Amino acid sequence: MRREKHQRQITHIYKFTTHFRGNLLAAMVNVAKTHWTFCKKCGKDFLYAEGKRRYDRKQSGYGGQTKPTFQKKAKTTKKIMLRLECVEPSYRSKRMLAVKRCKHFELEGDKKRTGQVIQF
Repeated sequence: MRREKHQRQITHIYKFTTHFRGNLLAAMVNVAKTHWTFCKKCGKDFLYAEGKRRYDRKQSGYGGQTKPTFQKKAKTTKKIMLRLECVEPSYRSKRMLAVKRCKHFELEGDKKRTGQVIQF
């Protein structure tokens, strides 16, 4: 199957931050509202893969969580995830794009200007 290049637009921003102490003068990250990226097939999890079957078999029954879950969180910021949606109406496929860690994030065009009235 041939992959075509289409323009995608950001529909949602998932920013998971925690409380932090420190310098607030960190670099601002500014991201454009539209990106030119490849349309990929959705990578759905295959329910019958060997690892999934093994995990489900181990989890079934009594006993709670069988695999280890991580408890020692050390980061003060979280990674920002952008949800991209294809602009063309025939495709409308969605995918996520990860931005690196940052304390301040803004989309291109959503800048705060002094003395400007916010319009809805």
